[in-house]
Amino acid sequence: MIYEITTLSDPRLAIFASLTESQLRNRLDPSRGIFIAESPKVIRVALEAGYQPQALLCERKHITGDAADIIARCGDIPVYTGERELLAQLTGYTLTRGVLCAMYRRPEPAVADIIKKASRIVVIDGVVDTTNIGAIFRSSAALGIDAVLLTRNACDPLNRRAVRVSMGSVFLVPWTWLDDYATLHDLGFTTAAMALTDDSIALDDPRLKAVGKLAIIMGTEGDGLPAQTIRDADYVIRIPMSHQVDSLNVAAAAAVAFWELARK
Repeated sequence: MIYEITTLSDPRLAIFASLTESQLRNRLDPSRGIFIAESPKVIRVALEAGYQPQALLCERKHITGDAADIIARCGDIPVYTGERELLAQLTGYTLTRGVLCAMYRRPEPAVADIIKKASRIVVIDGVVDTTNIGAIFRSSAALGIDAVLLTRNACDPLNRRAVRVSMGSVFLVPWTWLDDYATLHDLGFTTAAMALTDDSIALDDPRLKAVGKLAIIMGTEGDGLPAQTIRDADYVIRIPMSHQVDSLNVAAAAAVAFWELARK
């Protein structure tokens, strides 16, 4: 059903406007939180991955254009529409490609369930920048990482901007939250923390390639990994650098590490 927006205060539009990411995640329905997917391409990836839509917000011109197949595919859900300027007033930003979709979250899977058949996984520890989270997921999908685990103090991968930056890759790679690093060792994984220490080994060290089940641990943009996480890791690894550069942005470092360590 298509609804023309006539007032910005319509309570049905709260999911696209006044609710924060935290409220979308936790308060609308504790058993089925909501996230926002932005742009037709990303929405299509989410639908292909089996995520269920709740409502669409769409510029009028896209109803018979870029979003026509999405609307047809989503069935009997509300589609709210209006001019580009009005929708920007509602959301507080200009819509990317003119379409937003509110979608239901899935239940949180267990760590063991998503990594039991994996050989290369990444742990994102404390990374809070949405752009970096999205980029790490995109590299994970492209470069052969089997699953992504995140510590509870990391950014939510279903944050709107993280989803958009990932180009929908957050829907392609299994992921969940990690509460205890001991779980990885219990499940047979060797851990490799990316950090600059006196005993770190180079990323292309042959010992790493020989590991059957490897968990690559990536730290925060500023402070890096916690000292205890580094001490507890089986290996500490570094990317060899030139011109006295000591480190890369975490998203760039992840791409380099995945390319080297996920190749069979």
